[in-house]
Amino acid sequence: MPNFSKQAILIPHSNIQFGEGGAGTFSDGKLTTGISNPLCREVTEIFCECGAPEEIKYLSKPHIGTDKLISVIENLRKKIIEMGGEIIFDATVTDVTIKNGRLCEIVTQNKRYQTETAIFAIGHSARDTFKMLYEKGVHMEQKIFSVGARIEHPQNMINYAQYGDFAPLLPAADYKLAVKGRSGRGGYTFCMCPGGYVVAAASEGGGVVTNGMSNFARDGKNANSALLINVGPSDFESDHPLAGIDFQRRLERAAFNAGGGGFLAPAQLVGDFLKNEKSTVIGEVEPTYMPGTVLTNLKDFLPDFVSDSLSEAIVQMGHKIKGFDRPDAILTGVESRSSSPVRIVRDENFMSSVSGLFPAGEGAGYAGGITSAAVDGIKTSLVLIGKINKK
Repeated sequence: MPNFSKQAILIPHSNIQFGEGGAGTFSDGKLTTGISNPLCREVTEIFCECGAPEEIKYLSKPHIGTDKLISVIENLRKKIIEMGGEIIFDATVTDVTIKNGRLCEIVTQNKRYQTETAIFAIGHSARDTFKMLYEKGVHMEQKIFSVGARIEHPQNMINYAQYGDFAPLLPAADYKLAVKGRSGRGGYTFCMCPGGYVVAAASEGGGVVTNGMSNFARDGKNANSALLINVGPSDFESDHPLAGIDFQRRLERAAFNAGGGGFLAPAQLVGDFLKNEKSTVIGEVEPTYMPGTVLTNLKDFLPDFVSDSLSEAIVQMGHKIKGFDRPDAILTGVESRSSSPVRIVRDENFMSSVSGLFPAGEGAGYAGGITSAAVDGIKTSLVLIGKINKK
């Protein structure tokens, strides 16, 4: 999920600084992960200590909910402070000082921190920090990620498609789909939100970014998920390490323009999208995105290889879930922040090309969600603590 680099610095030790990035600014607390690591249990326990529902300890697809996550993060912040940590808000990391290949200083807009070690857990939308670190000589590389749109269906339809006659007796249903098109490009659903809402998640002016969330009860009328197509270095038109960010930004600005400004998002009915026709009226499925949507043709600004792959994916997914390709399902764009477009290269000791600078989590390109990012942060911290203890 997108996170800002401009939120806070966490200082749990006089020699260790963390760039903020794990709070889940636009998250609803989905803790499902594909990794298998004993530390996953530790992450779950910490969330529960901070007020998350106890059921996340045993559910196969644990979910906190945006409404509950707000207080959980507040309690997590209090816990850090009680343990001796310091959290500094409005403290954008604007620069780092490097001498002889080693980190020696972190600079914010109002203070300098002398340090030989720092963990940068900056979130995958920290474009200002990526740029600054690149200009300082930190080794980075392009990374595969995905783009597309949010797709919305009636939650009741998804319930009956997944549960059949048992639908009224069971919780809001979810789904996870993956297909491969004729071109070989993969299409899949991601961050599925039962009974959820499509939300605005832009971190820059002049760009529209969509995301999804659900409250704990998952009782909204629509289901939504990201419908994504893989993109990679061959699509970026440049071998620059930050070319993926430029690719994202072009799509987001095109979506902003298609929406007419004011962060209104372009939207289209699935049936019209498949026919390559501009939508003019809404059907049964009403878009949930706020501040609002503008009906248009998403294919006017999506690259052909993305829109063609999305069309093919929708049809294939309609064979897997009845009604997935219903004509009045809603597509809202653009979904462009599924994962980091950059990997900050690190060695087996979790250190970047600059000695003492440790990139971690999703923004660094080593995780793909809340739990995996948290586990990566713990692993990085343990390595760093070990180095400090040896001194």
